Amino acid sequence: MLYDLIMNDFGKEEDYNCAEKILYGANKVYNLGLSKEALKLSAAFGGGMGIESTCGALTGAVMVLSSMYVEDIAHESKKIKDLTTKLFAEFEKEMGSIECKELKTKYRKEDIGCKNVILAAAKALDKIIEENKYISKI
Repeated sequence: MLYDLIMNDFGKEEDYNCAEKILYGANKVYNLGLSKEALKLSAAFGGGMGIESTCGALTGAVMVLSSMYVEDIAHESKKIKDLTTKLFAEFEKEMGSIECKELKTKYRKEDIGCKNVILAAAKALDKIIEENKYISKI
């Protein structure tokens, strides 16, 4: 679902960064019902939080999992830690790293930017959501 949306250049026209593409896209395909204010929280996570640290597409995906599987706070969730661990493992298995700097060096292309990295995060997120049978809040 999210993978297909990203594949069709979702967020390109809006100039969304990697984290924004994941969160805004997931909000659309998974009917998360996130407000514009909530979506805006993803802005600073692009480019590995602007310092090429943990991949922004992954941090965006973590935000999605939090929205879907945490009722109020993390410590009350029985799933969030396991789901995040699975997300990172799945992504790293495919891409070889979770670090933006390494991913950009290996995968970033002038014409498509980090699209392949974002697609890998979307694919891993879709898989986890499918395995955990999320039911829309809307």
